Amino acid sequence: MSKQILSCIVNGESTEVLVQPYVTLLDALREDLGLTGPKEGCGTGDCGACTIHLDGEPVASCLMLAMQVRGREVRTIEGLGTNGTLHPLQEAFVRLGVPQCGFCIPGALMAAAALLNEHPRPTEEQIRYGIAGNLCRCTGYTKMVAAITEAAGALPAKGA
Repeated sequence: MSKQILSCIVNGESTEVLVQPYVTLLDALREDLGLTGPKEGCGTGDCGACTIHLDGEPVASCLMLAMQVRGREVRTIEGLGTNGTLHPLQEAFVRLGVPQCGFCIPGALMAAAALLNEHPRPTEEQIRYGIAGNLCRCTGYTKMVAAITEAAGALPAKGA
């Protein structure tokens, strides 16, 4: 099979890359675009390590073919902050010592960012539900919930 041109927007920039039609979005991001934030933990969409935003919604990039994002907008952890500044979620995760091995953190941050887009001032229950698809074997979830709560307070209220 010959490679095809994938045209999409990645982290705010128009992107074209040649990919095999059977390549997953995760592999295209990591191997072809050098965006190594999303990780492959399980390859079955169960662990959340590969979570990215597709048109603003969190998705498991290991379950999608790269060609499925043709003409769409993809955001990875590398595009979460702006102009070299960390997103408030990233700042809170670092400040509260959430990352240990760091493997799950990019996916958890992307899930949390999607949660805060939908619920700018989430309850603890909403936070726990929002990150439920992201498995962490090192840190656990107490510090993660605290960091997301802190970040929610640092974000401007919608409509403000």
